[in-house]
Amino acid sequence: MRDPAFLAEELTRRFQAKGRVAVAFSGGVDSALLAKIGALALGEGSLAVIVDSESYAAEEKESAVAFAKAMGVPHEVVWHSELADANYVANPVNRCYFCRQGLGEVMTRIARERGFDAVAVGTNQDDLADYRPGTQAIVERGLWQPFVELAVTKEEVRAVAKHLALPVWDKPSMACLSSRIPYGEPVSLEKLTRVGRAESLLRAKGFRQVRVRTFEGNRARIEVEPHEIARLAAAQDEVARELAVLGYVAVEIDPKGYRTGALNEGIVRLNAR
Repeated sequence: MRDPAFLAEELTRRFQAKGRVAVAFSGGVDSALLAKIGALALGEGSLAVIVDSESYAAEEKESAVAFAKAMGVPHEVVWHSELADANYVANPVNRCYFCRQGLGEVMTRIARERGFDAVAVGTNQDDLADYRPGTQAIVERGLWQPFVELAVTKEEVRAVAKHLALPVWDKPSMACLSSRIPYGEPVSLEKLTRVGRAESLLRAKGFRQVRVRTFEGNRARIEVEPHEIARLAAAQDEVARELAVLGYVAVEIDPKGYRTGALNEGIVRLNAR
């Protein structure tokens, strides 16, 4: 792993070389680091844009705004309806392409209207190893990927964020709520709202990394970190009752626990066949 101080300085130099930069800011550690670097390098010449949507958890938006205020990062919240895109709603295996296509449209419009020279997104080098069709849309839109440009891994992102004393340096990954719905099952506001409330309920119980995968017939499969599975199992009846209030008729625990790209495992199996 490279020296965090060196990477922070290199990222700062590259932001300065770009001119004025708009950063797509979700509140996760990747985009938070870019938002802070942008503020340090460019001041008001950088803007962290929080794109609110139906699949963006309310807690995440609140957390992103709080971070920006606490860290002195110029920021703005804008709305973009993902569910207005029929391709996105259909939830094909490349749904993320349409998500990032919409994000790119919003960000490039803001850049054009406000006179920004570049739009930065937080894709890191490790992201390229997973199935991420959204990356294609990012490239097509000509968005800037500083971490990819420098081959910065997730571990290095966290190290630089810790070096800069960012409170989110060890924040768990948080994909959009649509990633809880299996490909091919339509995305709806009802499903997204139910997932968001269910995960909020579980986080309130102390589960730090959690996913509530939702299936046809209002069935839920919960993923938590492997070392938390036993604790969740002990509370399964209570959790099932509370999720039933939200509309889930059946609740199970994934014995494998949380892992990145779980939704893509079916794609891998299909490709293998």
